[in-house]
Amino acid sequence: MSKKPKIIVIDDDPTGSQTVHSCLLLMRWDVETLRLGLADEAPIFFVLSNTRALTPEKAEAVTRNVCQNLKQAIALEGIEDFLVVSRSDSTLRGHYPIETDVIATEVGPFDAHFLVPAFFEGGRITRDSIHYLMANGVETPVHETEFARDSVFGYHHSYLPDYVAEKTKGKIPADRVERFLLADIRSGTQSRLMQLENNQCVVVDGETQGDLDKFAADVLGTAAKGKRFLFRSAASILTSLAALPHQPVMPEHMNQYVREGKPGIVIVGSHVKKTTQQLESLLPQPGIVGIEVKIGDLLTESAGKREELLDETLIKVREVHATGKTPVVYTSREEITFPDVQTRLEFGAAVSGLLMDILRGLPMDIGYLISKGGITSNDTLSKGLLLQSARLLGQIIPGCSMVRTPLNHPQFPNLPVVLFPGNVGDADALVTVYQRLMVRPAQ
Repeated sequence: MSKKPKIIVIDDDPTGSQTVHSCLLLMRWDVETLRLGLADEAPIFFVLSNTRALTPEKAEAVTRNVCQNLKQAIALEGIEDFLVVSRSDSTLRGHYPIETDVIATEVGPFDAHFLVPAFFEGGRITRDSIHYLMANGVETPVHETEFARDSVFGYHHSYLPDYVAEKTKGKIPADRVERFLLADIRSGTQSRLMQLENNQCVVVDGETQGDLDKFAADVLGTAAKGKRFLFRSAASILTSLAALPHQPVMPEHMNQYVREGKPGIVIVGSHVKKTTQQLESLLPQPGIVGIEVKIGDLLTESAGKREELLDETLIKVREVHATGKTPVVYTSREEITFPDVQTRLEFGAAVSGLLMDILRGLPMDIGYLISKGGITSNDTLSKGLLLQSARLLGQIIPGCSMVRTPLNHPQFPNLPVVLFPGNVGDADALVTVYQRLMVRPAQ
């Protein structure tokens, strides 16, 4: 029996690894690939399900498939102690409780499932069971932000018991949700953890990483006594559960991963306000050339128009790269409205498909790739680069991961790829990442 449980993260986009390092990200979930993650030396691994880009029905089917294969892989590897994390967005957008319900059915039973949305690198904290986002230095309840108005995953409550009641349509009433407040966490929760049973829903406060460190230590201590737990969380709790040392190469020195000191490519798919601000800061920088992809043209459903858009973009990318500058390929920023959720998701898939065709047509000697946006990053790894798995190198800025393709990749061997979530970082964060990847000539 292992001393610490294996931490299995089913991630609804590929950015949940943004607080850890040196572990595997799995882009497939057949039994043999899952066994790679379970057998790996790292205490944690991620299965990138990309369910946030799917309809509820498809998200449920994918999660069930992952879990059924996971159950087989766990048995084959003889794993007895494990924790499962359904990692999702720190602004509460995602298929809850669909995914946790499926996980509990297929891999459970669990004594409790914990909602831990705090994500300190992204300015999200939870106090008195209310989830806040730091907006321009002001603590703002998340239901008052743009994220709560998401056309697919909208909600009306920042007080987490009410959020749970809303999302479960009253199946879990607010007064049946257990609350672990800051005072509880700081004084210790093991005795309460031991009393949990029947997949009790628990919402967890967190103001600092130290809070989650304390909570995670209590969880691991209780799990060692036989309690079984499921998490629905953002990334910060993963730091505490995995308890990894510092990453091998510090963020300021990650340009040593850049291939042959060459300029890279930036692909921007995310449309959230923060991404647009970061893009506006990046485009005027020396050595940067913006290339806009007018995605409104895809609404015509003309295959010829799509191919024309693809060809035009790739010609511009190659011209810019040949001059030693860095192309920034970004989708047009205008707001497009859709008659229903299904149409919006289908259009999002069409846009991402075009971006992946652009990726596959990039010059083979690029030095690095920055992928901006959660769904864009998932597709970059699984569809654009066709990876089975990738090793996480660490974070280049807080909340922003870098992975590297394998040496035997047929098109882009040993390519460093930055997975940049849409809603992470300040207005200059994309500039910071770009500058850290610039390889300056030796003095």
